[in-house]
Amino acid sequence: MKEELHILWTSGSKITAERMVFMYAHNSIIKGWWDDVTVIIWGASASLVVSDSDIQDRIRGMIADGVRISACRACAEQLGVESELEMLGIDVIHWGAKLTEILKDGRKLITV
Repeated sequence: MKEELHILWTSGSKITAERMVFMYAHNSIIKGWWDDVTVIIWGASASLVVSDSDIQDRIRGMIADGVRISACRACAEQLGVESELEMLGIDVIHWGAKLTEILKDGRKLITV
């Protein structure tokens, strides 16, 4: 059974993105701490992604190394950033039901 981790990233703070979300997610994959890591962009983090080229570069690197990056479609649509996220290779989907399933199943989730 694969060990999977989801990181729900809601903060618009660049420091939080770089020093927690990206650091842990990326190291988790490249060091083999988890088999699958998915970062879920939700809310303010979506605005940060589209407005910061350093963040975009880090996301591209994580995707290249195997971190799954996805974003809440409803948030992206409401913020008007859906197409920009998709152009970065981010999977933009409806996350409400999937997040509920993760929680109800007791799967591993970090919320930042």
